[in-house]
Amino acid sequence: MKYIVVLGDGMADEPLAQLDGKTPLEYARTPNMDRMAREGASGMLRTIPDGYEAGSDIANMAVLGYAPEKYYTGRGPLEALSMGVDLAPDDVAYRCNLVTVENDTMVDFSSGHISSDEGKELFVSLQPAVPDVMVQAGVSYRNLLVVHGGKGATSTPPHDIVGQGIAPYLPKGCDANLLLHCMEKSRNVFDNHPVNRARVAVGKRPATQIWPWSGGCKPAFPPFDKKYGKKGGVISAVDLLNGIARCAGMEVIKVPGATGYLDTDYEAKGRYALEAIKHLDFVYLHIEAPDEAGHLGSVEEKVKAIEKVDEVVGMILDGFDGVLAVLPDHPTPIRAKTHTRDPVPFVVRGKGKDGLSEFSEKAARSGGLGMKNAVGFLDFLFS
Repeated sequence: MKYIVVLGDGMADEPLAQLDGKTPLEYARTPNMDRMAREGASGMLRTIPDGYEAGSDIANMAVLGYAPEKYYTGRGPLEALSMGVDLAPDDVAYRCNLVTVENDTMVDFSSGHISSDEGKELFVSLQPAVPDVMVQAGVSYRNLLVVHGGKGATSTPPHDIVGQGIAPYLPKGCDANLLLHCMEKSRNVFDNHPVNRARVAVGKRPATQIWPWSGGCKPAFPPFDKKYGKKGGVISAVDLLNGIARCAGMEVIKVPGATGYLDTDYEAKGRYALEAIKHLDFVYLHIEAPDEAGHLGSVEEKVKAIEKVDEVVGMILDGFDGVLAVLPDHPTPIRAKTHTRDPVPFVVRGKGKDGLSEFSEKAARSGGLGMKNAVGFLDFLFS
């Protein structure tokens, strides 16, 4: 038997007045997910353990069966591994956003979803000014800062504080002074930088500084094939997911046109999943767009993204006869513009039938598969 999971990042939400009291998942046209609900079985999944923040790192690790309580060290090292950065045992890697801060307020956690080429140019300029650390450009606003011989620090994810003053959320802990120094240097280097001048000239937001967060040392996962006896692969445009895959010894499947944003090539992702499952036992197809729309607070874009995810589900339903599951990793409500800890709905074709009429948060709560913990989800799927 072969297995595919389609994960719509942040797809779950709350009822919205502008959608006549429906969630975006209920409101969107999702004939393929609804077909799965009719022909398969649904339930709810707890993806965030007690004591952990509702991050995509925590949730996706849990869905893949790697208990965060045992294996999580931070988001930064997972992204470092995806970028091919070989961390020393005493390196602390931080996720490092390019952000827009104005009047000490977090205006944009992504600097207007700055391009990867622009981000690389900024980081090349920044590195000589911060010789005590390593900075490395990633995809768009998602980048890396590594402290050699680091001791760790805490700071708040920038997407959690949009519209708020940054002072209470700055880094604290052993590495804090060094991180604050790097943030100050980035403000100096980025001010009047050619990349930012060009962005402002065409009405785009500048990247005013870096924002390091979620640092940690290199984790050690048991290999996926040893854990489950199956060869697995991950399709994602997000470094975080590819880092988890590398930690687990899973195949990282690169898809041309996959951006990790609303403009990603959904159809290509579906095609590559169907091709990969020919030589793998399990494919984890991650689609970031619904989460990005939730962070933007855009109802229209979130509905569109969910409908695009549904088209991918339709491709796989038509081209794959194994076990197929669809779920979010966590909610990213339009109201909150950030992640919440609430359980998420899931639907599975090939593990029984409970005959629900649609796939949604409300419908799945009455599904025959009940409430499950994410760490055991693949054990259930493979059983």
